[in-house]
Amino acid sequence: MTQDSRTGTATEIAPSPRTPVQASGATTATLPGRKLSARRRKEIVAVLLFSGGPIFESSIPLSVFGVDRQDAGVPRYRLLVCAGEDGPLRTTGGLELSAPYGIEAIGRAGTVVVPAWRSISHLPPASALNALRRAHEEGARIIGLCTGAFVLAAAGLLDGRPATTHWMYAPTLAKRYPSVHVDPRELFVDDGDILTSAGTAAGIDLCLHVVRTDHGADAANALARRLVVPPRRTGGQERYLDRSLPEEIGGDPLAEVVAWALEHLHEQFDVETLAARAYMSRRTFDRRFRSLTGSAPLQWLITQRVLQAQRLLETSDYSVDEVAGRCGFRSPVALRGHFRRQLGSSPASYRTAFRQRRPQDAERTERTDRPVRGEALPHQRRSPSASGATAPGAGEDGQVRTDSELYSVRLADQHGRTEAQHGRADALDFTGVARLRTDRSTPMPGQRDRPVG
Repeated sequence: MTQDSRTGTATEIAPSPRTPVQASGATTATLPGRKLSARRRKEIVAVLLFSGGPIFESSIPLSVFGVDRQDAGVPRYRLLVCAGEDGPLRTTGGLELSAPYGIEAIGRAGTVVVPAWRSISHLPPASALNALRRAHEEGARIIGLCTGAFVLAAAGLLDGRPATTHWMYAPTLAKRYPSVHVDPRELFVDDGDILTSAGTAAGIDLCLHVVRTDHGADAANALARRLVVPPRRTGGQERYLDRSLPEEIGGDPLAEVVAWALEHLHEQFDVETLAARAYMSRRTFDRRFRSLTGSAPLQWLITQRVLQAQRLLETSDYSVDEVAGRCGFRSPVALRGHFRRQLGSSPASYRTAFRQRRPQDAERTERTDRPVRGEALPHQRRSPSASGATAPGAGEDGQVRTDSELYSVRLADQHGRTEAQHGRADALDFTGVARLRTDRSTPMPGQRDRPVG
């Protein structure tokens, strides 16, 4: 405890400096502990809601911080749902919310969460921005989920700081607030007392990170199991980025060169080739290309080859070696290196995650799995025996039985041996299925009671 120089009252000490997270997809910073105002409590989390916000992002902090899961070992937070403006709060899905607290209630919170903002073209209410500034000055931790980063930036809380947001809006955030160091690749950025997440579901990753920071890995892992999500996601949002060129390039003289490059990605050519086709020196071409696209020609070319590889991995059966050749990479090693640097995963892992199920695959599966009319189901089919051998799935009498009957036979056999050891046995009926006494029946595997997670 320390004394506040302005009020003379005791203040709580904020958590100890954070240890940077080593998992990919997150950026963290180690900052000295900050003092929390005496009227604020560390365990109180305030969620600031506005009309027009998406329901999913708004529900994330409510589910993480507002549900009592102490039975799972997750310490309880105290949640305050606050209206950031007057009037009814309607979500983008048409749901109308009623917040029990007004904006003044965030003055009691040690953590303030701003879910996705309703429109990046609209400024938040001045009262909300003032309340956020005051909360930060009094030591509160401020969190922006998805486009909630725009609210934090409008309040001046991201000036000179690293931050992220949904990849679709990252260029707009960087252009509108040049002092903010926007990184669209990260799932979330922890800059100590200011935290921001990437788009939509990345808010779950950030909220789990907050629980991990406050209460340790065991609590965060237990919460992740309840939410049925991974405790830590590998990789960032690089794999979701849309790296297409801006529409305004269509009227530029370089458009023809760009179009030629996109049509010939399967060929091995370099930036010198593109400069020659534009009738420019390499230096002039680099300058013109960068001013037009915001990217160096070499980096753009590599990115387009990786994009082509992504499309082939999603839609074709080509091996990784074949994909490398069809995208103009000199070797599969080069493809894997550039792929991992840009997307944070290997080509094989990417294919597993994003492979499209094609119609012909679905038809092939249906033809293979669906029995024709009159044909027995797989567990009813009889297998012919040869040389007097008993067919698989058949009893000693040669009769083929279903899986459930075979299970009963094995169960009866085991039960009979156990009973015989005690001087008594249960008889079998003519079908080979045990007549087990009801008070000693053994449940089928799918009938056993299981605890609910």
